[in-house]
Amino acid sequence: MEKILVLGMGKVGSLVGVLLNKKFKVTALDKRKPHYDYDLPFKCIEGSVTDLNYMKNMMKDFDAVVSCLPYFLNKDIALIAHKLDIHYFDLTEDVSTTKYIQSLSKNAKKVLAPQCGLAPGLIGIIGKNLTLSFDKLRDIELRVGALPRYPNGQLAYAFTWSPHGVINEYINDAEAIHNGKKKMVPSLEGFEYINIEGQEFEAFTTSGGLGTLCDTFEGQVDTLNYKTIRYPGHGKLMRFLMYELILKEDKDQLEQILSNAKPPVEDDVVYVYAVVEGWKNGSLSRKEYYKAFHPIDIEGRKWRAISWTTAASLVSVIEMVSSGDLPQKGFLKQEEIPFEKFLQTPTGKLFL
Repeated sequence: MEKILVLGMGKVGSLVGVLLNKKFKVTALDKRKPHYDYDLPFKCIEGSVTDLNYMKNMMKDFDAVVSCLPYFLNKDIALIAHKLDIHYFDLTEDVSTTKYIQSLSKNAKKVLAPQCGLAPGLIGIIGKNLTLSFDKLRDIELRVGALPRYPNGQLAYAFTWSPHGVINEYINDAEAIHNGKKKMVPSLEGFEYINIEGQEFEAFTTSGGLGTLCDTFEGQVDTLNYKTIRYPGHGKLMRFLMYELILKEDKDQLEQILSNAKPPVEDDVVYVYAVVEGWKNGSLSRKEYYKAFHPIDIEGRKWRAISWTTAASLVSVIEMVSSGDLPQKGFLKQEEIPFEKFLQTPTGKLFL
């Protein structure tokens, strides 16, 4: 793998290009100029990803394509990559998009790897790693929150990543395993309270965070779920907006309202928390992973926690495919990625 095309030069896509450019020859494409107004160290082309004939001609000259686009644009890009026999990677949290890409993989000659971000993505890799020390599993509970470090207002939030993606995961039903059975459960439900180092949070069900974990662990666990971490009160207000004001029927208006009310902040924090319970040598025990990630400097610039954790998760997977540490064709489940090898990649070391 030498030449990589990165689609989408937003907050995350720009950093994906910067990180990949250290090892690969990167070209970027977006319908508008990159989100950041400084010079990026790779070629950026303005073009429309919805012009599929244009995309076929563009993508044929690359070894891999990386989509940092909104989830609803990924199916067409994945199909073109599949037909051209080039590697495909994305950040989608959308369940139907993932299932579509999985359906393409039956005769794929290259890797099809959706869900390579933070959740789904890194959290699934960590969750699977925690299960390895058990003989028999009982529960897997995964939690992630991308939050302003210093919240204000009743929503206590800032849209440091795609508002469209947030709305999508709040509205769509989520996969889970409950009482040993795989099922769909409503998002913005299942509220619980979490105390992390003296700070109180709430967590509630959102869609997409588990990726393919329900398929992998069906029949092996009593409980498997994913919840999003927020400051207390956030979920109740989002339910009010979506269901009492019926703004779930007008996603564009809801996105405009939320983006205007809660713009991105520079000082954010990402919480990653995973718990696995099970039996080892006949004894019931529990293993946990917890870490808080903050903004860091990369290539002389400060990057938000949500941007670098998402981008670095994706780039680390690409590095593992390139080095031969992961399969070279077919559908790649995030839980198939060894966490220790992930942390040994040049970009994965950022998580240490």
